[in-house]
Amino acid sequence: MTAQTFKERDYFTDPTVLLDPYGYFEEMRPRGPVCQLETHDCLLISGFEECVEVLRNPADFSSLNSLASSAFPLPFKPEGSDISEQIEAHRDKYVGGDLVVTFDDAHHTNVRSLMSRMFTPSRLKANEVFMRDYAGELVRAAVAGGGCELVNQIATPYVTMVVADLLGVPAEDRTRFEEKIAAGQTVGSIENPDAPTDMSAVEFMGAYFYGYLEERMANPGTDLLSELATLPYPDGTKPDILELVGLAVFMFAAGQDTSAKLLGNSMRYIVDVPGLQQQLRDDRTLIPWLLEEVLRLEGSSKATHRIARRDTKIGDRPVPAGTQVIVALAAANRDPRRWGDDANEFKLKRPGIKQHIAFGRGSHTCAGAPLARAEVTAILNQFFDQTSDIRISAEKHGKPGARHYKFEPSFIIRGLENLYLELTP
Repeated sequence: MTAQTFKERDYFTDPTVLLDPYGYFEEMRPRGPVCQLETHDCLLISGFEECVEVLRNPADFSSLNSLASSAFPLPFKPEGSDISEQIEAHRDKYVGGDLVVTFDDAHHTNVRSLMSRMFTPSRLKANEVFMRDYAGELVRAAVAGGGCELVNQIATPYVTMVVADLLGVPAEDRTRFEEKIAAGQTVGSIENPDAPTDMSAVEFMGAYFYGYLEERMANPGTDLLSELATLPYPDGTKPDILELVGLAVFMFAAGQDTSAKLLGNSMRYIVDVPGLQQQLRDDRTLIPWLLEEVLRLEGSSKATHRIARRDTKIGDRPVPAGTQVIVALAAANRDPRRWGDDANEFKLKRPGIKQHIAFGRGSHTCAGAPLARAEVTAILNQFFDQTSDIRISAEKHGKPGARHYKFEPSFIIRGLENLYLELTP
């Protein structure tokens, strides 16, 4: 494939980019760590330092388009060197414009303050018993059957129940939500370019969460929803209930998605990297190292998006107000300028591994990252405890070295649609 034909592929809709986004990013690198796309009026940032620079600069870059993406044209004509007021005036035009992931400035700071006080180490520690017991139950059933489909049979129910238990979602509603999310369109769908992110599941759950929060305000308990219902902002004011509904639904939906994808992506490496499975069985302290390297190589989010609010720069490149940028997390995490010549290879105990940006960087760093790590660590330990060998089905996915997988058709998410395992007790 020539550079010219490659450049004409559309990052947002091309199925070949979906299957191998890393090949796409590698082909784009010769054009520089920040380059103008030909298919859309936006910049692609593939350099590690440049991505970090943008993520850590919310003063100059708005997150309003992080779900709508840079493929969504601005619904206004930028005027002047600072368009912050224009961006806010058009917030209602953006999908997810009422969710914390798209907030800017003081609004974002206030809402994030609530999240930071909920996903604490002590709360995750208290949830460990539920994680371990439920993971053990799911794995035990899979082993008894000789195998499983990991993504839908194990990962999704597991992480759904864990985050539901943390929040305090009633048991009778958990499966209903799981089914609604599963039936919906993936975030950033390449199959529906006119409406790539469907919010119907969020709206469906919102009605339930409104009721939960009203109840907790009247009769608070010890769960996260109770804490959310009673916490003030840093300045002492109380959040509006609709704000809390949006935050709670986002934590529920986003929290399960990231963790489920991480489990599926991790298992591919555990099985197919020679000797790795036995290493992890022999020394469980290596599991955190495994997860960080998988997050670097195969993070659950390929990219996020920003809008330049003011005339600014990325590196020494001028960026006018109104410019949209794709912050390619997956490209940055394989940037050889940061990770060396073996940037595309799996390397356990890679130096500086925790500097990867799979969970973002700066004020919008994923608040659920500690939960994702804890969930996946707990269930991997159960897989190792209850099996003597884990294999990926050659019948379903091909032999090692020639595997074939189906990925969720998303330009945001990097996750398997399914992963069939064979398990030896």
